[in-house]
Amino acid sequence: MHFGEPLEDERLVPLLRPGDGIDTLLTADVYGAGEADRIVGRALEGLPRESYFLVGAVGHDFYKGERDGPRGFPRFTDPSLRGPDEYASYLRMAVERSLERVGVDSFDLLLLHNPDRIGFSSPVVWEALEGLRPELTRLLGVAPGPANGFTLDLIDCFERFGESIDWAMIILNPMEPWPGELVLPAARAGDVSLIARVVDYGGLFWGDVKPGHQFRENDHRTFRPAGWVEQGYERLERMRPIADAHGLTPMKLACQWDLSRQNVECVVPTLIQEAGPDARPVEDKRAELAAVPRELLLSPDEVMEIRAAGDNTGCMALKGASPEHEGEPRPDRWQLTPALDEVAARWEIEPERDLRKAGVLR
Repeated sequence: MHFGEPLEDERLVPLLRPGDGIDTLLTADVYGAGEADRIVGRALEGLPRESYFLVGAVGHDFYKGERDGPRGFPRFTDPSLRGPDEYASYLRMAVERSLERVGVDSFDLLLLHNPDRIGFSSPVVWEALEGLRPELTRLLGVAPGPANGFTLDLIDCFERFGESIDWAMIILNPMEPWPGELVLPAARAGDVSLIARVVDYGGLFWGDVKPGHQFRENDHRTFRPAGWVEQGYERLERMRPIADAHGLTPMKLACQWDLSRQNVECVVPTLIQEAGPDARPVEDKRAELAAVPRELLLSPDEVMEIRAAGDNTGCMALKGASPEHEGEPRPDRWQLTPALDEVAARWEIEPERDLRKAGVLR
């Protein structure tokens, strides 16, 4: 995934094998154009199906679509690939093939992966997803991305298709409370459980990314703004007394903070083997993640103190419906609509105040 050092399969498979306190495994069919599914399948070999919780994700068409460089494969809802009458057949095919690669009959949870505007809003898409259960999945959800944003789109999706949505994935961590926390009230109102990803904040909370860290060439994190490690480390130092008071490492603090937020019930930090002789073994990081206390230790005041230390409001241009977007819609960014303005009003979100990059004027 272009984070840190690549791992040989012989080392990766044991890391992914459920057990020792981590029994939920997530795969996405587009990762490696199916190769992630196959690796996950190797990790699950010989385990009783009821002993782990398996999450799948489909949405990018790497079967018929052509990769657009770093933008990746198109969404299956791209009008150049198919119309609504083919959504159901595509989704069934994609899920069946993903399950075949993994070597199981069904997912516990299936996520609609990185949807475009059609995926967020089309009843045809969600009717097609409903048609996959209970045969191919027990639960359904949505995983916006890959970058941060999609706030009003996700809330709108909850409102439109809440009866179908059991889970949703958002970016949320103590260094990035914005904009993910804006969807928390809607998730609670719709009884949607949340998976928080990027909990590690690019590896900073693992403790082996420090000021002056040298990333490998083509590491995804080299696309972050200059100085993000140094600035993040300063904010981490402000959080450290709270971590120390509870006997928590920075990573355990980040997980505890996420799990203290309403409806967040699962955290997915990225396990990264950093480059260099002094980097922590990724196996050690997995063990640390497994040892996150089950009991929530942070008080409401501490949660808010950490949030204030890591406040990132307005730090970037957001994806999805945005007051900054002009012109034709793109697969990951589009203009606000009157309907989404109404969604914003219902949830006391002011797009000009809450969804703009700081310093960007109309």
